[in-house]
Amino acid sequence: MIKKISGKRPGPVVLDVKGKQLDADDVRRISHPLTGGVILFARNFESRAQLQALTHEIRTVRDDVLICIDHEGGRVQRAKTDGFTHLPAMARLGALWDQDVLAATKAAVACGYVLAAELRACDIDLSFTPVLDLDYGLSAVIGDRAFHADPRVVTMLANHLTHGLLLAGMANCGKHFPGHGFVAADSHVAVPVDERGLDEILSQDARPYEWMGMTLSSVMPAHVIYPKVDPHPAGFSRYWLQDVLRTQLGFEGVIFSDDLSMEGASVAGTVTEAARAALGAGCDMVLICNHPERADQLLDELDVRIGKTSQRRIRRLFGRRKPLDWNKLMQEAEYAAAMGVLKRHGLIA
Repeated sequence: MIKKISGKRPGPVVLDVKGKQLDADDVRRISHPLTGGVILFARNFESRAQLQALTHEIRTVRDDVLICIDHEGGRVQRAKTDGFTHLPAMARLGALWDQDVLAATKAAVACGYVLAAELRACDIDLSFTPVLDLDYGLSAVIGDRAFHADPRVVTMLANHLTHGLLLAGMANCGKHFPGHGFVAADSHVAVPVDERGLDEILSQDARPYEWMGMTLSSVMPAHVIYPKVDPHPAGFSRYWLQDVLRTQLGFEGVIFSDDLSMEGASVAGTVTEAARAALGAGCDMVLICNHPERADQLLDELDVRIGKTSQRRIRRLFGRRKPLDWNKLMQEAEYAAAMGVLKRHGLIA
């Protein structure tokens, strides 16, 4: 069952908080009507009890904001200690696929279940996973975050991972549309440019988005420019988001911008100009991270509201079952079975 949220209409901005508990500025930003979500980072985690207290604080301020985190496994996992399972990088599932297809699919479901069950026990709604980029061996920032080089394998493993997420009550977010794996530049610190044509991108990198279909709950586009297709980065391009993702591929879920404070977003101007461009291109929500002064600027200057369609899409991302108490989770048969699968294949210690 979808989490019941208040009658308020959360806004399009997803922002972060400074530390391990809320301060007055955090409360002010979360309370702002333009705020619709909070994203957590490693700096917000010290222990499980502290994390649970933090999410409770956030819910006390606003019960209608989406609590999110980047928690993929491997090197992108914000909580790794105090009982949290340090999950494998997705490339290890791809390597297992090359040895044993059935084992890999079973492990992918188990990985998704453990990931989501542990986060849901701390009342986190959504992890921005899975990565659907292809591993061309070119992108250090993607690297082993990608399942595989073959879009068919990526699709199959991602589908099984998202099934595990859903079994534990969590939606998913495919990233970085239409594909970040072919460019070496890191969009955190540069503006990557992919010189390939539309047909090649659609026949390779974008295939997982097409093949996953209704399985995808949300999508995050890349801060990558594909100049032979459109002069704007994908996250600011009506062509990529409306003509391709929505119309051609039939995607009906939430579109998040990637972090607007990244260098890859700088081509769109100030943070407010970038947010307007992303929302105008078709994003439902925009992220602003690690720069509280820019978050304040955005909340002060943004004059965009999101409509009923976006509201309806966003509501589907909230946690889909009441979080289990952590101790009860540790005794749950499904959780134990999932952990057993991961241990048998050497994917966790």
